[in-house]
Amino acid sequence: MTRSDLDLTGDWAIRLDRVGKRYALGEREQYLALRDVIASAAGRLRPSQLRRRNGPTESGRPHRWALENVSFDVAPGEVVGLVGRNGAGKSTLLRLVSSITRPTAGSVAVRGRVGTLLEVGSGFHPELTGTENIFLNGAILGMRREEIRRNFDEIVEFSGVAEHLGTPVKRYSTGMYMRLAFAVAAHLDTEVLLVDEVLAVGDAEFQRKCIGRMRELADSQGRTVVFVSHNDAAIRQLCSRSVWLRDGSVAGDGPTDDVLPAYLEEQFSQSRLGGWIDVSDAARTGSGEARFTSVRLDVPGRSDARTVRPGEPLRVTVRVHADHDVACGNVSFHLATLGGMKLVSGGTGPDDPEFTLPAGETEFEIEVEALALNPGRYTGSFWLARPTGARRKFGLYDHVEAVIDVVVATPGGDDAEDALVATRSTLRLPSAVSTRLPSVPSNED
Repeated sequence: MTRSDLDLTGDWAIRLDRVGKRYALGEREQYLALRDVIASAAGRLRPSQLRRRNGPTESGRPHRWALENVSFDVAPGEVVGLVGRNGAGKSTLLRLVSSITRPTAGSVAVRGRVGTLLEVGSGFHPELTGTENIFLNGAILGMRREEIRRNFDEIVEFSGVAEHLGTPVKRYSTGMYMRLAFAVAAHLDTEVLLVDEVLAVGDAEFQRKCIGRMRELADSQGRTVVFVSHNDAAIRQLCSRSVWLRDGSVAGDGPTDDVLPAYLEEQFSQSRLGGWIDVSDAARTGSGEARFTSVRLDVPGRSDARTVRPGEPLRVTVRVHADHDVACGNVSFHLATLGGMKLVSGGTGPDDPEFTLPAGETEFEIEVEALALNPGRYTGSFWLARPTGARRKFGLYDHVEAVIDVVVATPGGDDAEDALVATRSTLRLPSAVSTRLPSVPSNED
């Protein structure tokens, strides 16, 4: 379907009609980069060769549909939340709406100017100061120089980093980066604003300020906002309507009070506690000489637990298969927010003695005595590494990312104001972490 086939009648700001996006695994997007144009002009690479190198997926490469048959409209001035697990297609959809990439099937149409905040600090130059990056980032987003100057004081006041404007942003914290990036995007004069997980970093005060600014843009200025977040309370506060993506398709579309509970119930039902999870086919990095085959999470004393309560212990058990005896220096796991922020670690480390991992299957247990995390959903990742002889440096045997889900339950009800900052406020490391390793001889050589 071409854009000319799309029904352009009606009152809408964004329209998606049977949209699909397919990626060929291991293959670049089919576009002509500036460096290739320069090389072609120099006679070193002809355009026909470029087309063949970036050829269609019918070339035989395996492919994956990131989005498939997605259709919905967003009305002018509407604030729509986009929810779904990591990999559901949310960011891909925003990239299609912002014309960063094109759909493989179907059509996308947008009425009005589009402003995007898809990656924290995208368009910032680390060597430039905060002031210089306001002008640079504003220009990249499409703001005229006079427009940036007119809004400069408001941008600086909103960001809260006035005293650091003369400092190169490479010295900024991630939170300061995000503050400045959101402040610029929030003052862009657009009809449509696309926001992807801006609340993953930043303190509680700034998170509330972001929510308030997006609500102001919609209510008083009539802006259309599409908001992607894993923060359920933020979605509830800001969005009257939500679209739920599951594996690239629309699983739900309607009032947030209807869609969000259904989405959360599915996440709770899939909480992976109390049973072995096969990770042998999970995407991974490392040499593969030794690798994780299955993992299990339990709450000691509650065999039927689907969720963990704040402050409860957590037992992590992993099974590892080695092709032959290997020297090992690290077996560890991390719990992270759905946005990727690592919060809790457990296992051995570079200061622990090396040991020999025997050929065949070995089982490890890692115990967290008190899981001091706020209510929310988290993912677990695992590392297995060899010693290299240098402190705090390891070579990977295996690394599997976000292969398990952990739900920390809300005790005594759900306070939306507290839940809004659940992944950032009062976070504490576990009171103690201990590791029980198998009875195998130490590697003294």
